[in-house]
Amino acid sequence: MTAHVKPKALENFKARDFRMLINGVWTEGAGPALERVAPGHGIVVSRYPAGTKADAERAIAAARKAFDDGPWPTMTGAERSNILLKAADLIAARADELAFLDCIESGKPISQAKGELGGAADIWRYAAALARDLHGESYNTLGEGTLGVVLREAIGVVSIITPWNFPFLIVSQKLPFALAAGCTTVVKPSELTSGSTLVLGEILIEAGVPAGVVNILTGTGPEVGAPMTTHPDVDMVSFTGSTGVGRLTMANAAQTLKKVSLELGGKNPQIVFPDANLDEFLDAAVFGAYFNAGECCNAGSRLILHKSIAADVTARIAELAKKVKVGDPLDPTTQVGAIITPQHLEKIGSYVDGATKAGASVALGGGALDLGLGQFMAPTVLSGVLPEMTVAREEVFGPVLSVLTFETTQEAIRIANAIDYGLSAGVWSRDFDTCLTIGRKVRAGTVWMNTFMDGASELPFGGYRQSGLGRELGRHAVEDYTETKTLNMHMGARTGWWMPR
Repeated sequence: MTAHVKPKALENFKARDFRMLINGVWTEGAGPALERVAPGHGIVVSRYPAGTKADAERAIAAARKAFDDGPWPTMTGAERSNILLKAADLIAARADELAFLDCIESGKPISQAKGELGGAADIWRYAAALARDLHGESYNTLGEGTLGVVLREAIGVVSIITPWNFPFLIVSQKLPFALAAGCTTVVKPSELTSGSTLVLGEILIEAGVPAGVVNILTGTGPEVGAPMTTHPDVDMVSFTGSTGVGRLTMANAAQTLKKVSLELGGKNPQIVFPDANLDEFLDAAVFGAYFNAGECCNAGSRLILHKSIAADVTARIAELAKKVKVGDPLDPTTQVGAIITPQHLEKIGSYVDGATKAGASVALGGGALDLGLGQFMAPTVLSGVLPEMTVAREEVFGPVLSVLTFETTQEAIRIANAIDYGLSAGVWSRDFDTCLTIGRKVRAGTVWMNTFMDGASELPFGGYRQSGLGRELGRHAVEDYTETKTLNMHMGARTGWWMPR
């Protein structure tokens, strides 16, 4: 690792000023500007309006009117699909710009950000296809005089609240499916990483989305997010973030019994048996732990290794992790970028300190890195971690890998399930029966077998227990933004209590 210097791309850089999108109009908002300091470079890179409750109410009113009176919900599926496809093309055309914004605002490596943009464009195209396939059911088996039709109708106004770790990718896991269903929306990205979502607003206007259908607010959760979750004109809330804020979101939405979709935290295990292909596993272990600097709900932050291989595998992981390049997010060869804020870096360090005090050992890393600018954390491996330790139970959300051990399959399953989360898991074995047993018994929304953190637009994503409610992606994702309505149609003369039979 070399000393961090200001990259040429930022030598003459000027911070970008953004505005909010309300009812098709770019507005400054009622509050003062928020400044975003790049976590990898220590300079102001973006400014956004600090939205207020009044801004949120204006945006919700615009979305309500666009749903109740506007053309979007009544368009054909093909019409909405064509607009979403155009948006996907425009996302691809502006991918470098969007990736740059996500890179400098979040600290993620530029190569990774570009990969995420490719995935996001694919999701928009997939949602466009689902817009044409959304349908209900009919029942002509209810008797000669009855026909039943079940409709799927757009649920209405949806509040979408997204986090800072995957700014463009996560809004793309929500917004195009809501639009495909015919909903109107109010979107609030994290105040730390709002840039790419605001550019998405420009893209959607160009693609032909009518005014008021997508409103984008910037600001903090208490000022903007709270009214988005409590306002009676909002029909559904889709939130991705921490489990703690997810609980608050659910409580707020319960005041008016809104539908809620939550994608929350994870403490995801990889269970490794002695017969596994260890060379392939080692790559997946390092990738799973340090991808996006571990600031990932899907991070493989717990390794559950069979005792017979634990010492050797831990040593090999530490050696491989030494080769991971930590550095300038704008360097295409960087694999691990900056930590989102100094406060979060301090929090990660406190988990490591707590683990060592509880008896764990630091096999690699363990502290912050001084690279000249920004805030960085060394890839860290903790060995000798026990299931009851805090670091084995809580989401660290940083590049910290905890190593636990097991002797029997049942013990591995027990350790994997003995936490509050259930987002994802992995199992490594050449024995199909072993993989299938783990896959059936571990309580998680996704279980990878002999791979880790693979994904596709077609596959549902979400978790058990305190990892959230509902699923994103997959062929049923559009249905999540709908209500079902039964039409019970009677033909011929009616008979009843007071009518002759």
